[in-house]
Amino acid sequence: MDVDPIETVDNLKQPNESGRLNTLVAVMVACLATFMGVCKVKDDNICQAMQQAQADKIDHWAFYQARNLREEMAKSTSIQLRLAQPSRPKAEQEGYQQTIAHYDSLAVEQATKKHQLQKQAEEDQKTYDTLNFRDDQFDLSDALLAISISLLAITALTQKKWLFFATLLPVVCGVLMGLAGLCGWHLHPTALTALLS
Repeated sequence: MDVDPIETVDNLKQPNESGRLNTLVAVMVACLATFMGVCKVKDDNICQAMQQAQADKIDHWAFYQARNLREEMAKSTSIQLRLAQPSRPKAEQEGYQQTIAHYDSLAVEQATKKHQLQKQAEEDQKTYDTLNFRDDQFDLSDALLAISISLLAITALTQKKWLFFATLLPVVCGVLMGLAGLCGWHLHPTALTALLS
């Protein structure tokens, strides 16, 4: 069977129904892939910020523990000096009192700094949670748009119009979640995220 060049040119001039559907599928796939790329860049930046917030939180809690240890050591030293002071000669009493006062003030200073570090660590956790909220939005967007592109590929193969229109639901939801992540909207399907995590 020979191919008629005239018939092929006529088919190119007058696209049939499947040609229009394939064009719609191709345009939609290109748009979705571009949108996914933009979302991916923002999501990667958010993931880096999450890692930094997590590292900051760990550092602040570690330093909190160090301050706590210093405070306890100062309190312990102060108690030991108080217990030893009465048995020392009168000439040493004032030196003991000054040293006890030094360790008492050191304990108070460490307690104050410890509480500041606790507040910083709690702020780091809040920052992490806020960023994780947006990361979840991008993850859901990515999953929904990947499903959409798969359905569009099946649409191109089967040439079923109803499948193209069925694909619009995950497309709309995926784009909506991506926009929520990009724009900082407070839109988050908590139940779905909990199910997937």
